[in-house]
Amino acid sequence: MPEYLSPGVYIEEVDSGPRPIEGVGTAMAAFVGFAPSGPANKPELITNWSQYVERYGALDESGRKNPHMPGAFLSHAVYGYFLNGGGRCYVTRVVATTAKDEKAQQVQLMSKSSKAIASLVVSAKGQPSSDIQIEVSPPSGPEPAEGTFNVKVKMGNAEENYENVTIGRKGKNVAETINQSSKLVSVIEAPSKGTPVDLMPEVGNAVIKAAPSAMPVPQTKHFIGDASDRSGLEGMEIAEDVTMICCPDLMSAYLSGAIDKDGVKAVQLLMIAHCERLSGRMAILDPLPDLTPQAAKKWREVDTNYDSKFATVYYPWLVIDNPIKGEDQPNKISVPPSGHVAGLWARTDNTRGVHKAPANDVLRGVLDSAMPITKGEQDVLNPIGVNCIRSFTGRGLRVWGARTLSSDPAWRYVSVRRLFNYVEKSIERGTQWVVFEPNDYNLWAKVRRDAGAFLTVCWRDGQLFGRTPEEAFYVKCDEELNPPEIRDQGKLVIEIGLAPVKPAEFVIFRFSQWAGGGE
Repeated sequence: MPEYLSPGVYIEEVDSGPRPIEGVGTAMAAFVGFAPSGPANKPELITNWSQYVERYGALDESGRKNPHMPGAFLSHAVYGYFLNGGGRCYVTRVVATTAKDEKAQQVQLMSKSSKAIASLVVSAKGQPSSDIQIEVSPPSGPEPAEGTFNVKVKMGNAEENYENVTIGRKGKNVAETINQSSKLVSVIEAPSKGTPVDLMPEVGNAVIKAAPSAMPVPQTKHFIGDASDRSGLEGMEIAEDVTMICCPDLMSAYLSGAIDKDGVKAVQLLMIAHCERLSGRMAILDPLPDLTPQAAKKWREVDTNYDSKFATVYYPWLVIDNPIKGEDQPNKISVPPSGHVAGLWARTDNTRGVHKAPANDVLRGVLDSAMPITKGEQDVLNPIGVNCIRSFTGRGLRVWGARTLSSDPAWRYVSVRRLFNYVEKSIERGTQWVVFEPNDYNLWAKVRRDAGAFLTVCWRDGQLFGRTPEEAFYVKCDEELNPPEIRDQGKLVIEIGLAPVKPAEFVIFRFSQWAGGGE
């Protein structure tokens, strides 16, 4: 209580009443896979496709950033995510090499006066896909200034020329000139004393070697990673707003022979355990490639036999246009569906809400499914939690399933699990103010008020089933749940019950003959 010790007018700010609970975001995907360049083994927030290209693309022979890596699926998954409605995501680039191997390619240009002292350090911008040639030549022009020289940077068909540059403050500074305009390299002046003539680099050629073009050879541990090192799947624990986990390049490692079926299962089990432990996110699993519907059934029931309300699987793979152009590249390729499906989840959340099943909607940017599926084949796959992607005449290629991998009927549907994730996280974050408050009747009433107000909004948005709020949910926080022995332990117990809406998975019209309305 404030003290009143001398006469006067005092202003007090009182409790403003209800503390509104805001809904948390539900459309944040996390991708783990291979990329030709970029930050290694740590999650990075990416908000659009252009940013992904800039951060993870490697310089090609035209001097442009190429985000695609032959044999890898990460770039296709992220592109499919943004194309289908995703707005932001985290990306972890898995690197199976040491930190020493991951150093940016660079070369030192030695000074003309002393070959033992470097005058410039030239580094590639990203990991170049072919060698970058650096040529230092005498200055051009009839009367060049003292200490000037020319620099030519070339990679494939891309060429950059910088004439009459110099080291030091006077004249056309080489570092400032190249760093402002070059798409291939960046330059740092080595700390040395002397005149521009003494410091200018020796005339000649140098080469920045290209990054290895071969697919990394990862092991299971590289995908799993470590939370303390912020690497791999476990490193995504630091990103608290993630709601979807995808690992498309687990399949590229399988196709390359680096990981076998047991390795795939080990990583997917880790994805499931990760989501179950953190509770606010779900794993979108990819099936093995080239599975027939019968093989997909065996993979689901025998080979993996997953049982989790925090995981889903979509089948089959998707056929897309191959963005990697070249004589040795096919026009179309098959990719795992997880990235495109994650984008559809995000699109459904933004247009309809998390309570709407992310199904019966078209996948954008997909030419076809890798394996056509009949209704009879889906009759076998749907009951075991394999969500099929099917083509319908005149209606495009659609996700035609909305189930989790849980054997519990209460958690059968993706939308139900994600709705509870949304409500739980929203109330958890919106009631942090309760901690250390006096645990009495007034606090219980405030908790019931705030949680009830939030759930009423959910009900009005169509997320809960019931004609009235009383039918749709209840919030209990009273003396029965919080007797003295519970309060003595420093606990406050609140019980919330929800009646979620569930998708109309089977729509049944019953027809019969009617004799008419004659009298």
